[in-house]
Amino acid sequence: MKNVHVIVATGEWEQDQLRYRRHRLAEFLQRHPDTKEVIWLCPTPAKEGESFKRLRNGIAQWTVPDLFPQKAFRFGRYIDGFYKKKVRPFLSYLQPFQGEYTLQLWYTFPGFPLLAELFPWTKVIYDCSDLWASPMSGKQSIQAAARRNIISKAEDRIIQRADVIFCTSDYLRTRIEEKTGTKGNVFTFENGVEFELFTNSQLKKEDVLPAGFHGTVLGFIGGIKPKLDFELIQEAARKKPEWLFLFVGPDGTNDHPAFKQLLRENNVVWTGSVAPSEVPKYMNVIDIGIMPYKASQYNQAVFPLKLFEFLAAGKSVVGLHLPSTRKYAKESVYTYLDSENSDQFIRACEHLEGSKNQEDWIRERKKLAKSKNWSEVFAEMLNLV
Repeated sequence: MKNVHVIVATGEWEQDQLRYRRHRLAEFLQRHPDTKEVIWLCPTPAKEGESFKRLRNGIAQWTVPDLFPQKAFRFGRYIDGFYKKKVRPFLSYLQPFQGEYTLQLWYTFPGFPLLAELFPWTKVIYDCSDLWASPMSGKQSIQAAARRNIISKAEDRIIQRADVIFCTSDYLRTRIEEKTGTKGNVFTFENGVEFELFTNSQLKKEDVLPAGFHGTVLGFIGGIKPKLDFELIQEAARKKPEWLFLFVGPDGTNDHPAFKQLLRENNVVWTGSVAPSEVPKYMNVIDIGIMPYKASQYNQAVFPLKLFEFLAAGKSVVGLHLPSTRKYAKESVYTYLDSENSDQFIRACEHLEGSKNQEDWIRERKKLAKSKNWSEVFAEMLNLV
């Protein structure tokens, strides 16, 4: 019997042009020979337009409109009364599949918790990749506390209903095991990499670096969000004017003043959002990958998507305040730091600078990344389901 997979996602497929774990999961399931249909179910701030559309990759996208388009009203995604009627057309679409196919509901964020009870799912799976209720910036407020309470209640319902739970870090796994009181159905599966895409790419993106620049490029690729330590990078940029700090990705900071201040430095370049197909070309411009995260509860749970992508491209990496990655620390491959000290960060990068083009170390980096290929990660997860 073939499967229909419903992926509950945070936003529309092409939002921000970023490809998260959930995108790779959906594409893996879409290619699987036992799959009949993959449906991407997501909230949208848009009030107009068709709820259903077929994406170019064959995945069906269903959107559920928010209460109002402003960000402040996204709480409605977690409260039954604000979306129950809106998902009825989607459930009607599913009805013909019932009995003929197995129906699997994959939560990739704790939105629409009632959905698990509104249909006779064969399996309910929660793929937890973030500490959703914790503020990304680490700042506390009355609004943040209310948001945390709403999201926590929604997530608790999904955790209790789920047949299988996957976590991207041991921190998340431990936290969920404490909530469920059992370890039997909770597993850690860290983020992986499309290995061949990054290791075989030789093309470099042109016209990114300033004319005549031939120094070391330190690069961050991904969504630029308040969880990053912009102040530390600004200090490092001022102390190392011969280096160039390259940021590739959409601004998700809501015009954070620290990010705007960082961009005033002469040796800091921001490209803005780029197409996913272009990411390997930008990766080849970089000499050292950087993951400069702040010390926060939110970041304790994070396993960054870019670690193994940098390594697959043969680049060494420096990561800050990402305890889930500590076990991968290795000479001239990955340097892990628990410090806001810019001098320590600079020394770590200087050390990696000396081995950036050494073939032995490039092979070591790629060897580690190859063991984390997405296809193997998802195949093992699907076997557990």
